[in-house]
Amino acid sequence: MPKQKMYLVAVDGSEWGERAAMRAVNLAAETDAKVKLVTVIPWSGYQPMSIEELANRPIAREQEEKHAQENILAPLVAANSDKGVEISTHCDWGSPTDVIRDLTKKEHANMVFVGRRGRSKLSDLILGSVANSLAHSLGVPIVLVP
Repeated sequence: MPKQKMYLVAVDGSEWGERAAMRAVNLAAETDAKVKLVTVIPWSGYQPMSIEELANRPIAREQEEKHAQENILAPLVAANSDKGVEISTHCDWGSPTDVIRDLTKKEHANMVFVGRRGRSKLSDLILGSVANSLAHSLGVPIVLVP
């Protein structure tokens, strides 16, 4: 029996991420696939921090993760709960491109859905977008949702 397909969806709280999730869930309903919604909180271990930031980092991490679960992931699961699709969530820290690429491999995702634009248009112009980076580095099909 073939293994059930799995679609990974990168979401960031933007309208583009929401549309990517809806597109993935609708396709999953048609193809009997599972969906994993992923949000990544950007963080670098190389970022300089003050003593106060270092002391409060665990508290800030807890708050950031709670915010991501309650304000990004849970509303998307609730909005798509009537589609008959198994939806799971994942929140992680690091470089969004690296985390999504690693999770794609770990979960053996068949396809990755990403909103064409994210929360920061300015950083997209300066650093390049997560969607663009993923499009050039994933070994599975990527759907860029407008």
